Amino acid sequence: MIVGVILVTGASRGLGAAIAKGLGAAGWTVAVNFAHDDRGAGSVVDAITSAGGKAAAFKFDVTDKASVRHGIAEIDRQIGPVDVIVNNATGPQPLIPIEEQTWDDHLDQLRFFVKAPLLLLQAVLPDWRARHAGRVIHIGSEVVDMGNPQFGHYVAAKAAMVGLTRSWARELGPEGITVNLVAPGFIPVERHAETLVEELEDYRRLVPLGHQGVPEDIAGIVTFLASPAADFITGQTFAVNGGRTLA
Repeated sequence: MIVGVILVTGASRGLGAAIAKGLGAAGWTVAVNFAHDDRGAGSVVDAITSAGGKAAAFKFDVTDKASVRHGIAEIDRQIGPVDVIVNNATGPQPLIPIEEQTWDDHLDQLRFFVKAPLLLLQAVLPDWRARHAGRVIHIGSEVVDMGNPQFGHYVAAKAAMVGLTRSWARELGPEGITVNLVAPGFIPVERHAETLVEELEDYRRLVPLGHQGVPEDIAGIVTFLASPAADFITGQTFAVNGGRTLA
């Protein structure tokens, strides 16, 4: 059994909830981070603990420095020091034509996909360096390779995560810290409840494997990257989209 504490941000629902449950089943003690959904986070914790795992919920804003520092300290106090960070938290993802995009639209995405990962890493880095260990797993997106229209603010921020992954992997590798990124395809979760059946079918037709993925597909690769089996992997992007993009 794996022994360690893993923080999953934005884990009260969607991909984050599935990732947290998968990690709990693999033996990790899961810090379920959330910003607003107390009930959802509690449900995820209950699902993990009722299955024999260990988890606790931690409410803090991953885009705010003081909140992050307090949240990491609370995790350490309640369940132990963080060994792995899974950067999954996100906000609204509106489609906006280029001529209507503002700098604030871009900043809204960068706060989640660049600022939050940086704040979290900085909060744990002294401890990780002292232990010569630690892992970061970013949740990116296939949109970086697809270049979805009216989505430049989101695509650019997710592309920035790829840059963080590569730079951090080079800088932190000598200290025993690995950094990787998982790039999911379009995997329907709660936020996509109102997506038209026609849109889902249009996407499915372009997937070589012939079907859309499920949240557990992402949980599986994250669990692998957090495990000892991934000790010698860093700086990499793992597309999980049924072959829709090819490296």
